[in-house]
Amino acid sequence: MALSDHFDEFGPATMLLVGFVLFIFPEPATSALGAGLLLLGSVWWFYEWNR
Repeated sequence: MALSDHFDEFGPATMLLVGFVLFIFPEPATSALGAGLLLLGSVWWFYEWNR
């Protein structure tokens, strides 16, 4: 099994994890970027849910 076969599972989870780490970092720019990544990762995760 290649890693590319599981990109649909790892992509959104990685984006959520990176977004969370950036969100808790105490800098306004990274918090805004982290919130955006959390939002985008959540949308991507829900999109892939029923596929």
